[in-house]
Amino acid sequence: MSILATEATTLNYAALERAWPAFETKILSLLNTLGLADKGLYCDHVALRVNTIVAADALKQAFSERGRIISDNKINGRSILIIELDNPLRLGSFTIDCVELPYPGDTHYPQEGWEHIELVLPSTAQDCDSLSQNIGQLCPPLLPLLQGQSSAPIKVKFSSPKSEKERLANPTIAFKQADVCIKLHPHGIKAVIASEQTER
Repeated sequence: MSILATEATTLNYAALERAWPAFETKILSLLNTLGLADKGLYCDHVALRVNTIVAADALKQAFSERGRIISDNKINGRSILIIELDNPLRLGSFTIDCVELPYPGDTHYPQEGWEHIELVLPSTAQDCDSLSQNIGQLCPPLLPLLQGQSSAPIKVKFSSPKSEKERLANPTIAFKQADVCIKLHPHGIKAVIASEQTER
C-alpha cells in the first residue's frame, strides 16, 4: 500500500488521514536508517505534494478549519502556505504543529500527499557545506553519504530555498529514500517566518 494519498479522485483531507500511519512508518524507518532517531532533533513541519490547484484549494480550506495560515509566500515562483495546527500531528515521538502546503509548480509529482518532514539542527550554518559538517559531527556514520561515497539507496540533495521576503539563511540537506524524505536545516519554520516580518 502506498504511503501517499493516491486516490483516483482529487486528493483530499480524508485521504491524507488514511495515509498518515503508513507515512509515519516509512519516515521512522528512514530516521533509524540515518541514525538520527535518538539525536533529540525537533520536527518543525511536515510537507505535502499536490499536483492540482483544485486539490491545493480544498486542502487549504480543510487545514484552515483545523488551524491558521501563518505564512503565504512565494518560493521559486509558487505559493507556499504554512498552516499552524490547533491539534498537532504525532509522528513517533515528534509533535508536529505546522503543515507546509505548496501550490503546484512546474513539477508533476508521481504521487501526491505526505512527502517529507523537516528537522531542525540548531546551527549558525550559512550554507550547505557548513550544515553538512554539523550533521557529520552529530552523526559521523552519515559522513560517507554526505560526501557521495556511500552505496546506500538514499539520495542526498543540498539546497537553499528562500522566499521573496526571507532574511534568515536556512540551508537544507535532504535525505530521500523511495517516496519519503527527511530534511535538516538550522532554523525552524517559525523563525524563518519571523525573519520575513523584519523590515529591510
